[in-house]
Amino acid sequence: MSTNTVILTFLSKLGLETFYPNKLTLRSLLEINKNSLNEEAASSVQKIPWCFLRKLFKLNAECRGCTQVSNSDDEEESSDPFEQDLYTSDESADDRVNPLDLITALFLCADSFLQQEMALKMSMCQFAVPLLMPPVNNSQSTLMLWTLRDIVKEWRPHSLSESRGFVENNIVQAKIPLYSFVRLKNCTLSKSQILNEVLSFGQQNHNIFIHRDIKGGAIKRHIANGLAEVCWYLPRGREHPDVFPDPIAFANLRGNISESHAQFTFLFHVSTATFVFLDKIEKEEHEILSSLQDAKSKLFLVVNRKDGSSKEDMESVRKTGLPNSNVKVKDQRVNVVEFSEKLSAAINKITVGTPTMSIENMLYQAVELGLSVDEGTCDEQKKTAEKIVKGIGVEKIPDYKRKQLPLQGADWKRLSQLEKNECRLKRHGNLEPEQYKSQLQREQQQIKVRLGKQKLSDDMETFINQLPKNDSKSRDFFLKWMKLKLDAHSRDQLSSLRHQWTEQSNKKDKDVEEIKKLDQELLESSLGIEHYMREMGLIYEFSLQSQNSADEVHRLPGLAAELLLDGYPLELLDGDASNIPEKWVTDVLKELHRKVGEKSRLLVLTVLGVQSTGKSTLLNTMFGVQFAVSSGRCTRGAYMLFLRVSDDMQHQLNCDFIVLIDTEGLKSPQLAQIEDSYEHDNQLATFVIGLSDVTIINVASENSTEMKDVLQIAIHAFLRMKQLGKKPICHFVHQNVAGVSADARTLTERQILLDQLNEMTKIAAEMENQPTIKSFTDVLDYDIKENTWNIPGLWHGTPPMASVNTGYSEAVADFKKNLLETVKKVKTHDVSRIPEFLEWVRSLWKAVKYENFIFSFRNTLVAQAYDNLCKEFNQWEWEFKKDLIFWQDGAKLEILNSDNKTHVNTWKTMVASKKTQLIAKIEGGRTEMEKKLDEYYKRTDMHVNLIEKYKSDFRICISKLKEKFQHSVNNALDCALEGKKSSKEAEDIQSKHREMIEEEVTKLLSDREHHTLSDDQLKHDFQQMWTKVTANVSGLKEQNISEKVLEQLRKHFSNRNANEELQNIKDLKDIGKGQFEVKSEHVKVGWKLWEKEELKRELQSFADTAIESCRLSVCGIAKTDTDYHDSFTKDLLENVDLSLKGKSFQLKFEIDLKLHICGIASREFLQMHKHFLSRRDPKVQLEKYMPQYLLDFIDLYKKKDDCQRKADDFVRLCIKPAVEEYISRHLGTDIVDEVLEGRHSAEYSSRHLFQYNIQKELLQKEDFQSFVKFIRKYEMYVKDLIFQHILDEMSKDKALCKLKSENLQVIVKKLKDATEKASKGEDGLPLPDNKESITELIKNMRRYLTKDISISEEAEKTALFKIQSTCHPFKESLVKSLSEMNEQLQKEFSKSEDIAETVNKLPTKPLDELFNRVCGCGQQCPFCKVPCEAGGKDHKTHQAAVHRPQGLSRYRIIDTEKLVVTMCTTDVHSEAKFRCAATNGEWHPYKDFSTIYKDWLIPPDYTREASDYWKYVLVKYNERFAEEYNAKPADVPEEWRSITQEQALKGLKDAFNIKD
Repeated sequence: MSTNTVILTFLSKLGLETFYPNKLTLRSLLEINKNSLNEEAASSVQKIPWCFLRKLFKLNAECRGCTQVSNSDDEEESSDPFEQDLYTSDESADDRVNPLDLITALFLCADSFLQQEMALKMSMCQFAVPLLMPPVNNSQSTLMLWTLRDIVKEWRPHSLSESRGFVENNIVQAKIPLYSFVRLKNCTLSKSQILNEVLSFGQQNHNIFIHRDIKGGAIKRHIANGLAEVCWYLPRGREHPDVFPDPIAFANLRGNISESHAQFTFLFHVSTATFVFLDKIEKEEHEILSSLQDAKSKLFLVVNRKDGSSKEDMESVRKTGLPNSNVKVKDQRVNVVEFSEKLSAAINKITVGTPTMSIENMLYQAVELGLSVDEGTCDEQKKTAEKIVKGIGVEKIPDYKRKQLPLQGADWKRLSQLEKNECRLKRHGNLEPEQYKSQLQREQQQIKVRLGKQKLSDDMETFINQLPKNDSKSRDFFLKWMKLKLDAHSRDQLSSLRHQWTEQSNKKDKDVEEIKKLDQELLESSLGIEHYMREMGLIYEFSLQSQNSADEVHRLPGLAAELLLDGYPLELLDGDASNIPEKWVTDVLKELHRKVGEKSRLLVLTVLGVQSTGKSTLLNTMFGVQFAVSSGRCTRGAYMLFLRVSDDMQHQLNCDFIVLIDTEGLKSPQLAQIEDSYEHDNQLATFVIGLSDVTIINVASENSTEMKDVLQIAIHAFLRMKQLGKKPICHFVHQNVAGVSADARTLTERQILLDQLNEMTKIAAEMENQPTIKSFTDVLDYDIKENTWNIPGLWHGTPPMASVNTGYSEAVADFKKNLLETVKKVKTHDVSRIPEFLEWVRSLWKAVKYENFIFSFRNTLVAQAYDNLCKEFNQWEWEFKKDLIFWQDGAKLEILNSDNKTHVNTWKTMVASKKTQLIAKIEGGRTEMEKKLDEYYKRTDMHVNLIEKYKSDFRICISKLKEKFQHSVNNALDCALEGKKSSKEAEDIQSKHREMIEEEVTKLLSDREHHTLSDDQLKHDFQQMWTKVTANVSGLKEQNISEKVLEQLRKHFSNRNANEELQNIKDLKDIGKGQFEVKSEHVKVGWKLWEKEELKRELQSFADTAIESCRLSVCGIAKTDTDYHDSFTKDLLENVDLSLKGKSFQLKFEIDLKLHICGIASREFLQMHKHFLSRRDPKVQLEKYMPQYLLDFIDLYKKKDDCQRKADDFVRLCIKPAVEEYISRHLGTDIVDEVLEGRHSAEYSSRHLFQYNIQKELLQKEDFQSFVKFIRKYEMYVKDLIFQHILDEMSKDKALCKLKSENLQVIVKKLKDATEKASKGEDGLPLPDNKESITELIKNMRRYLTKDISISEEAEKTALFKIQSTCHPFKESLVKSLSEMNEQLQKEFSKSEDIAETVNKLPTKPLDELFNRVCGCGQQCPFCKVPCEAGGKDHKTHQAAVHRPQGLSRYRIIDTEKLVVTMCTTDVHSEAKFRCAATNGEWHPYKDFSTIYKDWLIPPDYTREASDYWKYVLVKYNERFAEEYNAKPADVPEEWRSITQEQALKGLKDAFNIKD
């Protein structure tokens, strides 16, 4: 069977045939799949390779044990041991493979990069790695030079013992003597075992080479013969236990030299010495050995002399002619350990003074001898990388970076510092904050322009050109060569610098400045691919600034996205400059989002900890990745790496990618000397914890002080995230904890850790102003057992010869499994996709640059989630209120429809009963709203976790709504009761005179019964009678409204020490007629004259607005068909109290202001009262019925039965007014619904959107007075705008007419249905057809319609006076009249009407309902007077999307009288100070404004452009605002003048998070 057939057969057995040759990729192995959760043993031979690879990538040294199917041992135990063939029983087993065959097969199937990764992991596990692969496809053996290139080792030769220096080098470049070990056909001594003993001398024996006595080692090999493995002995720098003072490489050829002659020849040529293991030498072998040159100096024979060895065997050895010193004999008396020592001594003798060759230089020998080399396909990429690195030459790396990577130099760092300064606004000298801010922005822009003009350096051009989109293999080879060459170059320079640093540090008289300089140089001498990638990002970032970007630049994000998908890390945070190139990172990730078809749900995982505590190693071991762990360069900043999640796991883990974020270590000694290093650590921790779903805190127990610092930093970050609604999963990992009793012993330690966490949490909570948080478990879901992990030390033994501890890899594997299982369970919150992740990056990074993180944090996802909840809440509130309005109207009708003959106490009892029902009704509504809120917070699609902190606000709102609605409906019921009393009084008078009139009409009919009279005579007689009877009809008594209003005002101030002043007021008749004027006695403590004047001006402005607002409110009430009630004045005064909240004034001001308002209100309420009385005046009502009585008198006289006329009269006098009242009652809510669903629906959905639309409209209108009104009289401006929206909506397509018609159809149907039902008795049969049944019919109708309309009894009696018809004809006539009334009203509706008048007269005011929906709590920013936009009315903190220059709210600089240009969003983060009445005239830092104005949240502008809107407005109308406010124009920064209207609108959109 040919070699190729054997290989293919073996690969087929392992299920690897589809991957041959070299088709298995690294990327496919890094994918997260079900095996990431369940570490299953191989259940079939085909699963053995994957079991091996999974364990290898977890650095589990037991991976070579994956050589047989998991149940094969059981089968062997159950078989008959006496029937097994001694020689064949285990060799042909189908369910087992030799580990060497397995490794050979995998290297044959792996592509170049997976081969490198496998070799690297094997080397870390202290396994021998392939140096020469067996020949395949009839070709020669292959030198695995490329495969070994990634292995970097550290060692300390004995020559550096004293200086404690060390050597770090790439293993293929290091000149290390190579010793080859081969065997002949006849050899019973295991060279691999001997080598293991040699290499493990001085520490626990480790199976570096596979041999026959390890698991699977005795299984027959199929494809591994001809494989040459290599490993290295690396000294520690101590005579004991070091076996060799310098590094040595050991090669081990599998199979005998006759089978692998080419490999043997190569090894002999490149080796310092070759050891041949044998029992005896055969003729063919003798010829091979004899043909070797330099055999006497390089060839050594290791003879295994056994008992019974023949003389011929030893004679065959002697014939080689080698000196005795070259022959090492092992006889039976010497054991393996003793012989290994003997062999080691021989090697030490040979090593001294012998020339050495690096593996890299073996390339030429391999080619010369006809061997293949695995680097042949990447020569072009290698040359390009060499060309770039060669360009660095002897130049210092910092100098090279300045020339070839100029964008990441001083300018980029300066730009980062300027951005930070812009956030902190410190040290601005004499400049105003806005001027200083503009200066910083100007300098930033200059740097960006300068960077944008930088030409592409030669090396960067070469670098970018080597990243073709369509050839990933070529790109990968280039990047790997770049990494290898750059790492090698950096190692050389860093080694020299470290040596200088050590020398300086060891001097007695240390030169501190020189050490500091060397520290900085060490930091700057780092050079890797990441620096070229960073430069590429900055080229993109700044070329877009200059608007001079070519197609080449535009393709860069796509290239970087491809790299991310292929497993390369992307620098998220530039640690050297402490900055993020936001445009670059954003566009790269957007490209990635696009490439994966927007399937980009992310699970973000971060490890935090002190530098050099194994963070990166932990990630590498968990996920098989390769974050840099070399001591050559320390990680700076943060890098992220994307791991695909397989299709079968995407649903379980609820993500498409796991994103690993590797950060620089906290408490870095390199950064300790740098200013603000603690702050830097805080920023970094907050940033990455904020981005993460899972945070691993890596705790190394060696240094408890550093550990506490890291925990403190992390706790601050977790606290901040809790406030933002983010609650990452957190695990603490204790490394270097070993021993079987570790868990038991560390239970106490875990409790100590928790106690420390609790203590630190208390301190941090105070610093973060979160006093309610008392323990760590208040911040995170932390379980002392589930969230703390003990992991043994990484190394088994002492490096550099130590292998990775199996306990370490197994503990890490358990940790990973548990972590992913936890993620599977916790699916309560939304999973971020790339767009959301980018928003977190942007908002977190912006916030961490400010000193007060929480006050500075603004995130569009949070804003959006909050706005969405506000929209829902507004809808729930309106549904609740609408339901209550309908209930209230029904209850009022029941009160009005109650029997007039019953005592007033019966009505009071009814009202009390209704109030009891109301409590239950409102409680039900409150419960329903709370249920909806809870259900909303259970959703997983609206980022509700981010707004968890607002839930209590909305609960409070619901509670307050309950109180407000109860108060409002109770007042309405009390008004209904008063109305009923008033109605009864009027109807009693009317009834008395109606009876007299009817008596006189009856008498008149009797007197004229036998006379023949004309209609004129009848009219004359009737008129005489009418005049006489109605001459003395008394009217309703008018109340003293002024006195009642004044009485309510006195009650309002009853506990306020103001009664004496109010007792002197006898009447409100003349109060409030003139202009209200603020006097000096109104102002609270002005510490200087000009300040008192300023406060007067402020109070005057407030008073004017409050008075106008109250006047509008009173006029709205006065236009309704209602009588005065004391609750109107109470509510009015309570509303004034609300507007006074937060203002500073003397009690005298409040008294005078309320007196003024009550004076205005008393006159309006008096007019309303008079109007109400006039409409219900008995004489007026009787006069209205006179034509009716006249017609009745004439018909009765003529004995005419006009049934239809009677029905018409009944409908006209009784039904039609009730129908019109019904329509009016329902129209208010209908109009609100129409507006909410119409053209303006979006802006009324939330306060946030309403504010945006108002300001957008203002900008487009370009009317100065509108701006003034909006700023100075916000409520009036908004009400006018809303009213205009109502008029627009009602005018469109005759909407008002349609609404009236719809309501008309509803009530007419109810009337007809009620008529039909009322015409039948309780037995369901028609009422008797007689006169009496008409009364029964009407009575039944009233009962059926009692909650819909109120039918006046007096009107009914008048309409049906002496009706001659019977029930059935009357019912038919009534139905006809109802139809006619319907048609008549439809015609009336269709005629053009005054919409404004109709809307104003409605009992439910659409204007008020819509205004309450969007006006909010009414509070204004204490500095710029912008209104609060927070949801609900009873929130804990007030906030607004965009603030404005304070000069727009009339503030001026005292000395110059110029309008203030500063924005409060700038001031609150600057060093500026303010003083006001609230500070008692003392200067107070703006930064600490929240200690004075505790309920206001004023973050910095959402983007730099967010405040462009008001800057533009101030610049455009600067002179006019100055004139309007009697001040001088503001000194606006020059940069503001360049803002266009389009930019202003864009800024507004940014501020309100409006997407086009």
